[in-house]
Amino acid sequence: MLALKELLQKADSYKQKISSARPLAKEELKSLDNYFRVGFTYTSNALEGNTLTISETKILLEDGITVGGRPLKDCYEAVGHGTAYDFMLELARQQDMKITEETIKKLHRLFYQKVDAEQAGQYRSIQVYISGTEYVPPAPEEVPRLMNHLTDQIHSSKVALHPVELAAMVHKRLVDIHPFIDGNGRTARLLMNLILVNAGYGVVSIPPVWRNDYINALSASRRLNDMEPFCKLIADCVIETERDYCRLLKL
Repeated sequence: MLALKELLQKADSYKQKISSARPLAKEELKSLDNYFRVGFTYTSNALEGNTLTISETKILLEDGITVGGRPLKDCYEAVGHGTAYDFMLELARQQDMKITEETIKKLHRLFYQKVDAEQAGQYRSIQVYISGTEYVPPAPEEVPRLMNHLTDQIHSSKVALHPVELAAMVHKRLVDIHPFIDGNGRTARLLMNLILVNAGYGVVSIPPVWRNDYINALSASRRLNDMEPFCKLIADCVIETERDYCRLLKL
């Protein structure tokens, strides 16, 4: 098992290798964006129990054709996630990108609009509980203050933390605050990718087969009050994605 420092060095050496292939031709970049749009939408939704396969996700996102026999909510989640991905990517490619509370609300709103328009992009007004964990998220009246603190923390930690550590920390903080009634995990993964892509990394997916490792790493970091277990998992995911990039770019 590699130490966190070694994982980050490995991620950076892959990043350098991929950077050497840039700039990509416009059509090649568009093709890669679409490839990761489908893969990331599929994995992020599958982690939350969405029943669409990767092929069904692709047909829905690229051809707009819904799949017979699948719950409508699952289809709405895929379409919404695709829209939120497009916004995330556009924002991530701005050099002077600034993450505000409105940015986070918009990511959620775009993803959740078709599922529940009333709750989309709105902080929750009730107490929520997360199944499968003893952790109880903050009371609803605490959410605005905590979210304001989170956006401040993103900017103040930029210099001190490696981009992968920053992305992992922001992901964990968002799911801990649990600001929305539903869709917090997917919003956290979109936000994490916003930071990673802006820092020059690729779009990172967490494979559904890693679901238990993902939940356990989150729980361990929460229980130990130590970001390292979760940072290591995210660093592993970054490396896996970079390997995929190298395969696609024949590097």
